[in-house]
Amino acid sequence: MNGFLSWLQRTRHASMRIAPLDARHAARLAAIHGSAFARAWSALEFERLLAEGGALADGLFIGRGREPDGFILSRRAADEAEILSIALAPEARGRGCARPLLAHHVQQLLQAGVRAVHLEVEEGNAPALALYRRFGFCEVGRRPAYYAKPDGGRACALTMSLVL
Repeated sequence: MNGFLSWLQRTRHASMRIAPLDARHAARLAAIHGSAFARAWSALEFERLLAEGGALADGLFIGRGREPDGFILSRRAADEAEILSIALAPEARGRGCARPLLAHHVQQLLQAGVRAVHLEVEEGNAPALALYRRFGFCEVGRRPAYYAKPDGGRACALTMSLVL
């Protein structure tokens, strides 16, 4: 995992920083989540998740902004963690921001004693799948018709894991 940290240090540019998040950021996280997913989580849902003892949330801040431009949220249990959500605001997408955010978060999980990270992703989300595969996540399962799509259809969820 030391490769993640060195990669993060080499690729992060000066106008980007990653910092821990808490319940004060719930409204902004809900807005970002709503811009990225068909079924948005509310600010109250984020407040509850962030208040959990095993929750870990990191925010991506571009420039001097006080509100995050992206986030990653996971939940730890024993030596495993599940990434619950990762999302970037529309203006942060396509700028290579997800890679350092994920690298930083995985490094934080590793330092906290996590040995395996799990997540699920919509089968058709090519950018997310490419990101996760680049980090070494492997598909371990499939949930047919798991996600509701805006057009009323359903999409499969792929479950993926990374052993640290």
